[in-house]
Amino acid sequence: MSTVFIAFQATPDARPIVEAILADNPGSVAVENPGMVKVNAEGRLTIHRSSVEERIGRAFDLQELHLHLITISGHLDEDDDQFTLAWRN
Repeated sequence: MSTVFIAFQATPDARPIVEAILADNPGSVAVENPGMVKVNAEGRLTIHRSSVEERIGRAFDLQELHLHLITISGHLDEDDDQFTLAWRN
């Protein structure tokens, strides 16, 4: 399997997004660098709107991810409830 990843600016607003990703994707790993947090996962990584909402205590539109996003690796599939990166054969 190939690794997918998503990287965010290291800001207080991005922290609950990263926490939600780590909670919902067992085996995912956050790598913190100055100014950036990169989350790696084998094969697939999904961000669930509801998980982010639980952590921030308000409604969350997944399009808000783009305010903090630096880059992604993998094929993107998104709707109103989830944002998924995966490699397809």
